[in-house]
Amino acid sequence: MTQRSKNKKKNGSIKIFATERGVNVIKSPIKAKILSILSNGGLSASKIVEMTGKSKSTISAHLMDLLDEGIVDYRPDPSDRRRKIFFIKSRYIGDLETGKEFEKEVETYLERVTESGDPFEFFRFVFRTIRVALMEEGVNIDPILHNAGLKVGETFYKKLESEDLENLTEKIAAFWQENNLGRIEVKKLDPLTIRAYDCFECEDLPQIGRSACAFDSGVLEAVFSAHFGEDVHVEEVKCYAKGDKYCCFVIDKAEG
Repeated sequence: MTQRSKNKKKNGSIKIFATERGVNVIKSPIKAKILSILSNGGLSASKIVEMTGKSKSTISAHLMDLLDEGIVDYRPDPSDRRRKIFFIKSRYIGDLETGKEFEKEVETYLERVTESGDPFEFFRFVFRTIRVALMEEGVNIDPILHNAGLKVGETFYKKLESEDLENLTEKIAAFWQENNLGRIEVKKLDPLTIRAYDCFECEDLPQIGRSACAFDSGVLEAVFSAHFGEDVHVEEVKCYAKGDKYCCFVIDKAEG
């Protein structure tokens, strides 16, 4: 391993947040850890100190920076108004994983394109190429894709809506196939388990060792949240990008 690669791995992931003032990049590992902790809900500074293992002065300084940058905010603790509860007020939109290198994968992927008279196939190719090129640069846009999927799901649920769960899943399968998104099979209804074959989002991506169908997950989350009238959690347990033979989503009620 070269020294450059070692340095990349040491640097780790750089978080990107959208604030009212614009995009903000978080390079500090301690700030990233604080934000990871706060992603599960608001906490006091003393609790953050306890969970990070850092000194009170260190955490205080980083929290003040995050406040100044518009990434976090605070409110009085209802049980003790002298104490502040810090929470994230910005939107997480992705990260730069500087330890990732996809140069060879990009070259191999681009060589696979073939001429086609189908404009949809061309735009699928463009989408995949842009995403793989971003991976080459270490840019993870999964949060953006997930949010886009939520918006698409909310829009198309009006056309797919059905009081019967089985009928809804049949409509979703038809929607997937009609729009060349792949082929869907429902394997179980409790918990609702859906398999996706020939997935447009990840089938041709390099094997990155993690699930990559953030857009599909967003669509399914929006559709089934609307159907059940409450938030659901969508977990992708299998994915082409993990080396699996299909993608698999488990949809269940969101905790809390």
